[in-house]
Amino acid sequence: MFTKWIAPPLLILALLAGLLTGFIRDRDKLDPGLEQARLDLGAERGAAAGLAGQPVSGATAALAGMSASAKQSTQELAGIKDILTALDKNAKKESTEDAAHKSAVDAIVRDSAKQVKAAGDALDSVLAGMLGDPIGQTYGDRSTVKVYSLKEAGLRGYMAKVKLHDPKAVKLVLSGDRTPDPGETTSHAAARKDAVLAINGGGFASQRGMLYPMGITVVDGAIRSFARIDLSFIGLNGKGHLVGGSITSKAQIKQMDIQQGATFVPTLLQNGKKLTIPSNWKNRKEPRTLIGHFSNGDMLFIVIDGRQASSSGITLEEAQTKLLSWKVVDAYNLDGGGSSSFVYNGKVLNSPSDGRERKVASNFVVLP
Repeated sequence: MFTKWIAPPLLILALLAGLLTGFIRDRDKLDPGLEQARLDLGAERGAAAGLAGQPVSGATAALAGMSASAKQSTQELAGIKDILTALDKNAKKESTEDAAHKSAVDAIVRDSAKQVKAAGDALDSVLAGMLGDPIGQTYGDRSTVKVYSLKEAGLRGYMAKVKLHDPKAVKLVLSGDRTPDPGETTSHAAARKDAVLAINGGGFASQRGMLYPMGITVVDGAIRSFARIDLSFIGLNGKGHLVGGSITSKAQIKQMDIQQGATFVPTLLQNGKKLTIPSNWKNRKEPRTLIGHFSNGDMLFIVIDGRQASSSGITLEEAQTKLLSWKVVDAYNLDGGGSSSFVYNGKVLNSPSDGRERKVASNFVVLP
């Protein structure tokens, strides 16, 4: 038999309070942002109420402040616009100036090219007037070669005027590409290197059937012999310009960017002026081999016959005078005598004093 139990009122109230507290706690865990949103909403309502409670004069002042701020912003934007407009104008001006500058530079380059061509044409006219028309011309990718007879100048020999399109078109070739070596003729060196033009190079000494280059010899930038003796060095730098004279160290050769070079004596012309001929070389008529630069930068290669009934040769003093009349500004004397040989298109044009080509230690060749 069961007895009916009735919960006391206070107990019921306590149970309801616990359920309500748990519900609130769980609600906050599920959405912690609700409370913050409620607080933010209250703050905004308070601010609005504060504004609403301000007097009319305060609101007007606030509006006036906002208006001033907007006006200032408008002015700042206008200033920025002016700056951008000015920058755009400057950019367009600079662009126009750059275009004008480029046009001026291009014009200078064109004028310079015209002047160079005019100088070349003028020099050709001068040479033609004194020596006659070229007896041979070769137009190659690396060089342009024009060959003149020196007959009209009262000499037995030949001159080549060479315009380099490639600084590497002129090379010094060692006999057998080594030193020492038994030697080779100029025509053999020209054929071996497929050269259009060749002349003999620097001086040499002979010992036990082997030839040794005198002084300093440079081939393709490499120093192949180096001896400090009282002779002139004749070199070509990386730009194809003749440089030389007195060289006292290997470091000097590197600093001057010398790529090809040989040794003999003396230097004849420098910057269009005659240099003093050493006493033991003065006033002697001999076969000569000369190398130099014309006033327009073209190179010249000359061989003059001597020691023959038909040609006694030329003194170095006479050579200096002739070279200046041909508009030569820099010139060096290479090995001469029986070594002098001028080869063009595979043929020996001059008459070597030995009656045939002599084997030498080095030759300058020109590639077409």
